[in-house]
Amino acid sequence: LCLDLKAQLEKSSEDTLAGDFAALAAEHSTCPPGKSSGGALGAFGRGQMVPQFDQVVFEAPVGKVMGPVDTAFGSHLILVHQREEPEDIPDKPAVKRSGAKSAKAD
Repeated sequence: LCLDLKAQLEKSSEDTLAGDFAALAAEHSTCPPGKSSGGALGAFGRGQMVPQFDQVVFEAPVGKVMGPVDTAFGSHLILVHQREEPEDIPDKPAVKRSGAKSAKAD
């Protein structure tokens, strides 16, 4: 299922990708919070997610759908839509923050 959803998202334009991802997450995600929020996870710092997820979120290009990423919680498609570098975060010089969307599909 993840590969089929990713193939659908790869047809999206840059302007519609975030909305298309949210719609597919709302329809297909098996994670209740992800389903109700269109996959939106909000901003979080490095080390706040499981290692496999964390690595993708902080190293993947912004605006590209990544995955499937397998974790103990299932398989995920991840769309990083924003990343703040440490110099952009007052009083947090060593922490990157990222905003991401995730669609968990089993």
